[in-house]
Amino acid sequence: MSRTVAPLTDTEIRKSKRERLFDGGGLMLERTESGARIWRLRYMRPSGARNRISLGAYPEVSLAEARKHRDRVRAMLRKGLDPANAQRDQKEAERKQAAATFAVVAEQWLDMKEAEVKGNTLSEATLRKARLVVRSYLIPELRQRLIATLTSRQATEAVEKIASKSPSLAVKARQYLVSIVDYAIGKELREEGRTLSLRRALKKSKSAGLPAATEPAEIKVLVVAIDAYPTPVTRAALKLNMLTAVRPSIVAEAEWVEIDLDHAEWKIPGSKMKMGEEHKVYLSTQAVAVLRDMKVYSEKKRYVFPPLARQKTEHLHRDSLSKALRDMGFRGKHVTHGFRAMFRTAGRERLGLAIDVLEAILAHGSKNEVDQAYNRASFIDQRQDAMQRWADYLEGLGTEAGSAPRP
Repeated sequence: MSRTVAPLTDTEIRKSKRERLFDGGGLMLERTESGARIWRLRYMRPSGARNRISLGAYPEVSLAEARKHRDRVRAMLRKGLDPANAQRDQKEAERKQAAATFAVVAEQWLDMKEAEVKGNTLSEATLRKARLVVRSYLIPELRQRLIATLTSRQATEAVEKIASKSPSLAVKARQYLVSIVDYAIGKELREEGRTLSLRRALKKSKSAGLPAATEPAEIKVLVVAIDAYPTPVTRAALKLNMLTAVRPSIVAEAEWVEIDLDHAEWKIPGSKMKMGEEHKVYLSTQAVAVLRDMKVYSEKKRYVFPPLARQKTEHLHRDSLSKALRDMGFRGKHVTHGFRAMFRTAGRERLGLAIDVLEAILAHGSKNEVDQAYNRASFIDQRQDAMQRWADYLEGLGTEAGSAPRP
């Protein structure tokens, strides 16, 4: 018959000078050579081997707390689990969390996004934006913060600082922050369920969207200004952006191998598209003329629009287009991405183009998979006609202003 052990009391523990005190159920308090008193728990492993683990020092860990630890261990043993392994895993998790700064985890998240690009589930353009926002804005603000303890307040303050410099990028920063933390939770670098609450991180903008010229009078001023812009490569890129309503980054990175001038088509590979699928642009005669004129500058090169003198990229940088619009006086009135809104609004209101055709031209994905497949396969004639009517409309506005646009 096993010997019954009388439970300990706090008074007994404080007064006792014995090397070991037993509380029952394998729990004991052991005095070390240095004089410290450590709670130990002896138990039988599921394999049948004897073992013991430390539960902390007394009085930091009280008698009541030590008993709770013992009860949890015994509950684990009843389930066939070894508490020593769980304890080791817990220490390893704590070690990983202590080493997981925001900067480290953010770079791991970017590596995951790069793998998505290689798997054709994410566009290269989306990855570039993520790298820009994370490396240039988020990491400088949160570099040494531990991902395990990053609070919503700290994240909100970082987003608000970014918003003071670039409101549009702050929206992306908030989105990426939430995604990075979710990634950390999935990698067990942060407690399960401890997500960020950033709903109030940014004040709602009074603007309905990015600045864009959508009224005929506004578009007319824009057409004339672009036609008079002195730098030929930038002028041509702005014209193509306006004539095709393609995203400005894709225009800046246009490659000759993608373009078939004889058939007036531009096939943009899925790696460049936001939805990750190839997109075909039907070129108007005006767009073809713009591209033919660019052969003087880049016919034997990879990219249609070569970089300006001070740029280090292989192609024209999209920021050159934004700067050109600002230099022409369109700050706060029209941005490069605004060409898409301009085409959609004026195309619908002034040219009466069908919504489905406009959405197909803009490569907006449909929530309905059947509709999406149908849209990709259809509207060829309508899209060709729409792009020509749009180019003629823009040319007409320039003519009305007394300056017929040059290609």
